[in-house]
Amino acid sequence: MTNRPTCYPVREEVPLLDVLTSPVPHGRFDSPVDGRHVLCLHLGAPVPVSYRACRYERQGTRLHGQFCVVPAGSSTRWTLTAPATSLLLRLNPSLMRETAEHMRLGAELAPAIHLRDPQIEHIGWMMRAEEQDGHPSGRIFADSLASALAARLLALQTPASRLPAAAPARALPAWRLRAVQDYIEARLDQELTLAELAAVAGFSVSHFKELFRQAAGMPVHRFVLARRVERARQLLQEGMLTNTEIALEAGFSHPSHMARSVRQVLGLTPAQLRDDGLRKIKSAVFVSK
Repeated sequence: MTNRPTCYPVREEVPLLDVLTSPVPHGRFDSPVDGRHVLCLHLGAPVPVSYRACRYERQGTRLHGQFCVVPAGSSTRWTLTAPATSLLLRLNPSLMRETAEHMRLGAELAPAIHLRDPQIEHIGWMMRAEEQDGHPSGRIFADSLASALAARLLALQTPASRLPAAAPARALPAWRLRAVQDYIEARLDQELTLAELAAVAGFSVSHFKELFRQAAGMPVHRFVLARRVERARQLLQEGMLTNTEIALEAGFSHPSHMARSVRQVLGLTPAQLRDDGLRKIKSAVFVSK
């Protein structure tokens, strides 16, 4: 029996979603009992496996992008004929319960293997890219992916006839939107989470995401990014701080993350913004003379 590698270290504050690229040994092993729902996306070449959860047993070949679902608090027995690599997504059950309540569905997640879904694959690849690049988009982006993942998992295991009809689009009231925007502006240099912004608005995470999108015209993580880029632009054009200082002041984890975001949103580099600010200063001095 081979012990499976540990997933993520235990933290005091459990995030809505985290990710780990993990080697999986060949042979037979039992997965550790985890307090969160675990999705295992297979990476790489096909590997024949057998899978057992309670009395549910299945054999087959895992293909790149396929995933299995291990519900929180359960353990599964695996037999692999060759070493493999999995992308592990661990989802907080509290978000699943909240999302199920919002969708008026049962929150119990069923074990499954050899599933394939483009939306869940896309979420997995985005989380993997974030992990590999040092999480440049911050916690709030991962939280948004967690919410989307919970909703998609519930939809996949629910017959289409039981899915509720889409509710009419609603927007966050203007005064609540201003409160959230002011909160973001005052804490751009801090790690923001979807849960705390939803609490400022007075709604659950599941309700808040769509209400904010309707009111602001963009998802909340994109709004936060736009405000961080704007603060970075202002500081770069003032020319008083280093790139590292500006990145921290604007809420970016690293100057390279700031530079990438500035180029993505404004189409300019930090150096170009500094030069533009210097030209404006020189022009203002010339006019004053």
